[in-house]
Amino acid sequence: MPASAMDTTPYWIGSTSMPVFKKLSRDERVDVVIVGGGITGLTAAYLLTAAGRSVAVLERARCAEIDTGHTTAHLTMVTDSRPSQLVKAFGRDHAQAVWDAGLAAIGQIDAIARGEGIDCDFAWVPGYLHAPRDPSKQKDKVDFGEEARLAADLGFDAAFVEDVPLMGVPGVRFEDQARFHPRKYLEGLARAITSAGGQIYEHSEACEFCDEPLSVKANDCTIACKDVMLATHNPLVGLNNIAAATLFQTKLALYTSYVIAGRIKPNAVPDALFSDTGDPYDYLRLERHRDHDLVIFGGEDHKTGQVDDTSKCFDALQKRLETLLPGIEVRHRWSGQVIETPDGLPYLGRNADHQYAATGFAGNGMTFGTLGAMIAVDGILGRTNPWAELFDTSRKKIRGGAWDYVAENKDYPYYLIRDRVAGADGRALRSMKRGEGRIVDRSGQRAAVYRDEKGALIVRSAICTHMGCEVAWNTAERTWDCPCHGSRFKPTGEVLAGPAESPLSEIEE
Repeated sequence: MPASAMDTTPYWIGSTSMPVFKKLSRDERVDVVIVGGGITGLTAAYLLTAAGRSVAVLERARCAEIDTGHTTAHLTMVTDSRPSQLVKAFGRDHAQAVWDAGLAAIGQIDAIARGEGIDCDFAWVPGYLHAPRDPSKQKDKVDFGEEARLAADLGFDAAFVEDVPLMGVPGVRFEDQARFHPRKYLEGLARAITSAGGQIYEHSEACEFCDEPLSVKANDCTIACKDVMLATHNPLVGLNNIAAATLFQTKLALYTSYVIAGRIKPNAVPDALFSDTGDPYDYLRLERHRDHDLVIFGGEDHKTGQVDDTSKCFDALQKRLETLLPGIEVRHRWSGQVIETPDGLPYLGRNADHQYAATGFAGNGMTFGTLGAMIAVDGILGRTNPWAELFDTSRKKIRGGAWDYVAENKDYPYYLIRDRVAGADGRALRSMKRGEGRIVDRSGQRAAVYRDEKGALIVRSAICTHMGCEVAWNTAERTWDCPCHGSRFKPTGEVLAGPAESPLSEIEE
């Protein structure tokens, strides 16, 4: 089946179900309000309830359906920056600490899964960092032997491999990596949280934060608390002021990454994590089944909203996967969003008085998301965390990071100008097919127009409610995506992913 003929529901969501939680419908008082029901928020809630704190999780939609639901669930301490790059940027001690933190997060997931008896297909597997199979994708020369020696010198179990299994190219083998089924894991976390007295509310969007007294409002109800944890992947403003939140947003670059998955016979592919050093890089892992294995393959990253025909990204992935594994039966495709920072490290920890956040996970969403919860919980409980200073949300200029910061933001003024002068895709709407979206001039305004499956036209402002850029139609996902800061909206205008917090405005005609 061609990739363009499939829907974009992630395999994880289609293969399992989460418990359904009620909406917030009355005022509450708890120790900690956690905003976001993905891996960061539910891990924080679990750790806090285990420590005897009362918590309330507020999820805008359904738990484990947005960013965590769209992951590929690699559990690895191997970051997008190689050992040599980390050492050059931060020094040997800090480079080691970055990977130590990742391993600690994997260990935390393993400990919770074992302690709670969560059957989430967790398995310790090796990981391979290797050269691209297509040499043209390698932008810079990589000495894998040196990378292996440096990683081993930093205390990690790493070895040079001249011929990486399946890939047939040189690389590094890292022990003690892992894989799991993220939704099964979070289902177990959610049940453990509620069994311990924690509250989880779905369809309960945090819409107002007050600091005197500290409280969060959702569904016209108020939850009073002592601390707030923002676990929304891209953090909300929360208790910060708009100026501080806007400045912080300029440090975040949002990318879309694409995934396809296909069936093969059991044991045809090694049970390991694979990631190449191309730009953008490809990544691969397995999900075991009784009568087959599912190969999950991703890549084709680009800044969100900056590719016109996103279906081609899926098609390119499928072509490479079918070349690697002839005869594979591709059944799933979806995309996710990753957030990068100027220095390559996530922002984890306190970002205002009594408020904690976690963002900028890049390709390590499951490990850094878990780590963000660990750091926030330690802060709330008044405990020292060994990595808190390294990932501090307010850390200043870091050696080697300034140039990347400029590079990630240089196109922002361009998009603001282009959005105001670019011609519309088309003024006539009669030719629009069902399920199609276009940016058009409508009643003198730039409009995001979508024709739904019943044939009705839904017209919304094309101006992103975050900072005024114009959204673009994502043909593969059927979403409105902002090319400036990565906000995403449903075809009917509701917020799907921040930093925007308000839906696309209606246009009066």
